[in-house]
Amino acid sequence: MKNILLILALVSVSLLNAQAFTGKGDQKFQVGANIQDEATGINVTYDYGLGENISVGISSSYALGIDDRLDADFGDRFDLRGRFSANLGNVLNIDDNFDLYPGLNISLKNFGGHLGARYFFSEGFGVFTEATFPLAKYSNDKSDAGYYIHNQFALNIGAVFNL
Repeated sequence: MKNILLILALVSVSLLNAQAFTGKGDQKFQVGANIQDEATGINVTYDYGLGENISVGISSSYALGIDDRLDADFGDRFDLRGRFSANLGNVLNIDDNFDLYPGLNISLKNFGGHLGARYFFSEGFGVFTEATFPLAKYSNDKSDAGYYIHNQFALNIGAVFNL
């Protein structure tokens, strides 16, 4: 009897209809690892759907492991970004659970872009990966540790949740 209940539970979970982006009012929360040359850390993101394929949000990263040659304080390790994304999952029509989202972000350290992908396993949980890159740096002061930490290509990977 326990095996039958387990099989039924697994089948019912696999039949859930998850959607990666539902449009206006859709809310996503992402938490994951931030991986780059000069540092590793954590990244958190909140996105809110404004329209069928448009979302805005906020993202923050904090560098935990810093290259030994850099002397970084809190201000150097922390970055906060406002972001705009074009959610293309339904345009590409690959899978209802998949979303590809290119976008732009403006932060305390630079103006940049991002390209990410989300895949949902259930109605509320999925995984994401996102590449971020600077397009314009606010400062070329190479004596500032933040210049090296936040002005380079970075990869974020982790979990995404529907709110």
